[in-house]
Amino acid sequence: MSALADHMADGCATVCRAWVVRRRDGLILGFTDHDLDLDVDGVSCLAASGMTASALQASTGLSVDNSEARGILSHDAVSAEDIRAGLWDAAQVTAYLVNWARPSDFEILFRGSLGEISWGEGAFSAELRGLAETLNTARGRVFQARCDAVLGDGCCRQELGPLFRVDVEVMAVEDDQILTLPLLRDYAPKWFESGHLLVLDGPADGAEARVKTDRSGDETREIVLWGALRRSLRAGDRVRLEAGCDKRAETCRFKFDNFLNFRGFPQIPGEDWVMSYPVRTGRNDGGRL
Repeated sequence: MSALADHMADGCATVCRAWVVRRRDGLILGFTDHDLDLDVDGVSCLAASGMTASALQASTGLSVDNSEARGILSHDAVSAEDIRAGLWDAAQVTAYLVNWARPSDFEILFRGSLGEISWGEGAFSAELRGLAETLNTARGRVFQARCDAVLGDGCCRQELGPLFRVDVEVMAVEDDQILTLPLLRDYAPKWFESGHLLVLDGPADGAEARVKTDRSGDETREIVLWGALRRSLRAGDRVRLEAGCDKRAETCRFKFDNFLNFRGFPQIPGEDWVMSYPVRTGRNDGGRL
């Protein structure tokens, strides 16, 4: 038995819970529901965070475990702005049961990551996802008609020079999602559709998003993103636009002149092929239906 189990077997347990959260940018924070700060597993866990957690319930399947963490945004390191910006997305979480009279005695109750996060009125709620969540991730190549490479990566090998990338100043922004830009006459309409946007300066510096639509007007160009940037983008900030690729063989060949590196299978039968059947009329010569 562990030291904590021996302590609890005595019948007079001085236990509390603690959580250590490790963000992808390297920031490590600890929280506890005890009324004093504790040093647990080498991390200082703060009692003033207002963070609590529901009972942990594990399952044998791959569904998300029934557990969540709740807290008050009272600590400077946990702000609504950071949550909105995605800094806490997929952060690693370790939950402990700790003897607060002797914090070196603890048991790990849970390891996993933060899932869906919601916030409002000064509080947040985060879904806790167990280690089995990684088993839901697709591995290996997918055989499909469209390319599975990312534009410009080691498999695509497309050089994103001036023809496929441009830095431009934003003229107007609506809901951090609809951007009005100069006309960019050197780029055809829809050139950046399905492409990538990166903010280069301002409060939203470093924010990224996928481009949903790219429309050209008489004097301006409108870029609509798939989702809001989750940071404040202002008129006058500079952004970088990268050309979009819809993964089709025709796009790879005629837009990027990169068909030698195309990683799709254009001749693979689609879902409609499963529903096809022979008929008396027409040609039945063994060819495609």
